[in-house]
Amino acid sequence: MFPACRTAGDVFAIPQLTRDPSAVEGFMDAWHGLHTALRGGCARSEPRDQFFHSMGGQFSELARQSIAPMALQVEGGNVRAMPRCISDAVWDDAPMLPTYHRLVDDEMGDPEGVVIVDASGFPKKGRHSVGVARQRGGALGTVETCQVGVLAAYASRDGDALVDTRLFMPEP
Repeated sequence: MFPACRTAGDVFAIPQLTRDPSAVEGFMDAWHGLHTALRGGCARSEPRDQFFHSMGGQFSELARQSIAPMALQVEGGNVRAMPRCISDAVWDDAPMLPTYHRLVDDEMGDPEGVVIVDASGFPKKGRHSVGVARQRGGALGTVETCQVGVLAAYASRDGDALVDTRLFMPEP
């Protein structure tokens, strides 16, 4: 599989990936705490709760992680409400971002930490998505019809986290 350390000698070495069950003990409690901290992003409790249940289903050991099996697996899951919480519910990330940034700082903040900004292209065909145009696609390496996302991440000795995203809007 992976060597013991894939970036030996680097300042921020990536440890070996393990499948030890103790590595995820308490994960659902931590997930519940994060969900509680970010609850201000959704005005209504029903979609907020269904989002929590759908993410719990994503973290489950189900062989098929589509909505129906997940909804039947998690306590409080609803086969009809779970997809609506993602597609139709009104979410406002503005009140969530400062809380999330504070959590990242509390968990990983380090005077030697860095912010990494990267533009990545996502191939798209057609004109039905916002920001699609013939443009340089970053990792694609060529001019293609794509969307370009600008991503900001934070990295320190204690970990890394995606901290913000923006969709690049070409002039046309």
